Amino acid sequence: MKAASAPKEMASRPLFTWLWRGYLRKHLWGLLAALAIMSIEGSSLGLFSLLVQPMFDTVLVGGDYTALWQVGFAIFAIFLVRGIAAMAHRILLTRIAQRTAGAIRSDLLAHLMTLDSSFHQTKAPGELIERCQGDVQAINSVWATIITGVGRDMVALVWLFGVALSIDWRWTLVTMVAAPLLVIPSYLVQLYVRRASRRAREIASRMSTRLDEVFHGINPIKLNALERYQSRRDRALVDQRIEAEVTTAVWQSAIPGLLDLMSGIGFLCVMLYGGSQIIEGDKTVGQFMAFFTAIGLAFDPLRRLGSLSGKWQNAAASIERILGLFNESPTILGPATPKPAPSGAPDLALDGVSFAYGDMSVLRDVSFTAPAGKTTALVGASGAGKSTIFHVLTRLQDPTSGRVLIGGTDARDLALGELRGLFSVVSQDAALFDETLRENILLGREGVSDAHLDEVLRAAHVADFLPNLADGLDSPAGPRGSNLSGGQRQRVAIARALLRDTPVLLLDEATSALDTRSEQIVQGALERLSQGRTTLVIAHRLSTVRDADQIVVMDQGRVMDIGTHDALLERGGIYADLYAMQFKSDDADAEAS
Repeated sequence: MKAASAPKEMASRPLFTWLWRGYLRKHLWGLLAALAIMSIEGSSLGLFSLLVQPMFDTVLVGGDYTALWQVGFAIFAIFLVRGIAAMAHRILLTRIAQRTAGAIRSDLLAHLMTLDSSFHQTKAPGELIERCQGDVQAINSVWATIITGVGRDMVALVWLFGVALSIDWRWTLVTMVAAPLLVIPSYLVQLYVRRASRRAREIASRMSTRLDEVFHGINPIKLNALERYQSRRDRALVDQRIEAEVTTAVWQSAIPGLLDLMSGIGFLCVMLYGGSQIIEGDKTVGQFMAFFTAIGLAFDPLRRLGSLSGKWQNAAASIERILGLFNESPTILGPATPKPAPSGAPDLALDGVSFAYGDMSVLRDVSFTAPAGKTTALVGASGAGKSTIFHVLTRLQDPTSGRVLIGGTDARDLALGELRGLFSVVSQDAALFDETLRENILLGREGVSDAHLDEVLRAAHVADFLPNLADGLDSPAGPRGSNLSGGQRQRVAIARALLRDTPVLLLDEATSALDTRSEQIVQGALERLSQGRTTLVIAHRLSTVRDADQIVVMDQGRVMDIGTHDALLERGGIYADLYAMQFKSDDADAEAS
């Protein structure tokens, strides 16, 4: 059963616990080393403020030349060590941060690929890309800032306030007189930042979805003159993103702004209180300058620490979105004790199978058997449920009722990997990756000999067009195979299926988008591919399935008739009507040409 999605509001503690236990804890020693180095950097400010008093009282007022060199070199050494420490901890944190981000992205992608097809039908690719990239980056940039705040800024504050207390604890209390005023406003600001950040991330997801749709549909956009329309829609999202980001920035800057107000009140109070003591001779100028330097240097780390709560709320919004995905779980699972997969080409049977998308019924009590080693064609109008049959066979979807039998074994009793390992699919939209043709055919498969690969390329007619490519088999296919023609992409997909060498072949409109010559070449390759395999073919062109061993006629999710081409024509009915309609259409096209 699918786990519940992450709640809208989650406490920050469990969110950081997830980040720590899942990813940061494995880098514990590196983080401890970074914290130790950062503590050196943080303590340098306190040491510098300590040297301010002798610099004024002993050197500048007292005129001690020996102390001049001693204090000067001590300050130089402090800043030298501070610079080296800053560089070292940044290198360590960057390495850990990149590895952590990479691990979260990899885990998230691996998890998303386990989720059912129904999940991916409701989530736009752009939204998932934004969660894998933008949300992960938001998390990654913040936790490193938090670690830096703890390791450097907290240590700096401890040292600086220690120096201030050692000079005069009353001055220090006077400086902090306005601190209680920050408590309630800070809490309210954190709530607003979380909400504003969540809205900004949601808008970023919609923007990524829009970009994905535009770039994948660039040709239809140009052909339909939709450039201005798409630009207006994108501009509207950009304006919303700007508003959301500005709102987030306003609330994030509120806490540092409140700290500025607190510091200003504190400086005013200590100036009035401490200044009068110096005028009366109770305190030296060196003491006041050392105190003033310590408090002044504390101002920047205090501001950074104050902004951490706002930044964490920003990251928390991204963590909630990512946890929402991790909390999703697949509903289509393999059995605890799977049965062995059938050997050889199995028969495929649907026994009373029904399937519905929500309230929309797609398959209605479908029953038929595709004989082992034979070719069965599925024909019918669009929306008849033909592609859904492929989905239930491979368990991309599970039927609402009924059984799918593979070689007499219920598909639910087979391990998912072994079940899908029985099938090769060649569809009209051959899924090629932006890699070389070789990589698109091998798909990571190792140990394939050159002789076997050449045999596959010849059988799929890929070898016919390789001489026309600059780098042959190592030529890039381009995004979604854009460097190849439709017929060439189909032949690459067939070569992939031949190399996969599975006992069942599913052909989904594999030649529907091809010209006559390409169709003949691809059809010949498909016939060779289907030899000795149980083959199911979805086709709208009935001329391509005339020689099928069996034709299943479907309409509105039901099996209306089963038989050979000749038997179905002789009986009349839907198949005969479809064939007559296509025959007339082909004759009309021939006369027109």
